[in-house]
Amino acid sequence: MEWRDEGIILGTRKHGESSAILEVMTRAHGRHLGMVRGGRSRRMQPLLQPGNRVDLIWRARLDEHLGLYQVEGLESHAARLFDSACAVYGLQTLAAHLRLLPERDPHANLYETLNLLLAHLEDPAAAGELIVRFELLVLDELGFGLDLTRCAATNAREDLVYVSPKSGRAVSREAGAPWADRMLALPAFLRRGSGLRADLASMEDAFRLTGFFFARHVYEPRGMDAPEARAGFLAALRKHLSSQDNGEHAA
Repeated sequence: MEWRDEGIILGTRKHGESSAILEVMTRAHGRHLGMVRGGRSRRMQPLLQPGNRVDLIWRARLDEHLGLYQVEGLESHAARLFDSACAVYGLQTLAAHLRLLPERDPHANLYETLNLLLAHLEDPAAAGELIVRFELLVLDELGFGLDLTRCAATNAREDLVYVSPKSGRAVSREAGAPWADRMLALPAFLRRGSGLRADLASMEDAFRLTGFFFARHVYEPRGMDAPEARAGFLAALRKHLSSQDNGEHAA
């Protein structure tokens, strides 16, 4: 068995004295593991860092085997991302979400979105908006997608400000008013075509929204906790956005 693909490194772990098990999100073969002989050498370690985009050749006698990777660098992101807490925690969060998907299942949209995200992870505000959209995409790929395009009660597309915690569908301000205290907030920047940017409050609402449905549909049924990296990312994001808000008020 042999294939060639490009991928983004999610992580590595030691294997034997000198080799490494490489975990990569590939364009056509999903999240895929393989062994890299000599992967712990001084020459290979800088290449096999999370966030780097690489060219891969995978070989194995049978498809179900772990197999061997031959790796060549395409784009190095790791060194650039390492200096930003938001970027480090953000990348770890993205990897944790991808591990919720079955290994070797192709998810081309997630790969392309991950590739896009790598260019923006050092910008906390942009990273926050992109990661929460990535979480919505992961929920959709897992079969628990939210419908944020029209009101669940009236079918209206305007003034959508809530999300029903039961159905995962948007609800308009008027239709949701009697149950407002039970609803989840739908941040304006997540509405299709809004063109709005997120502030701290709307970012908090957005991650509360996706976190609720991850907990209900994914973490609790699997007996899992939310990834610690996600909490680390949110803490770094709050710190950045709060300092921006304080700076604007001071000015």
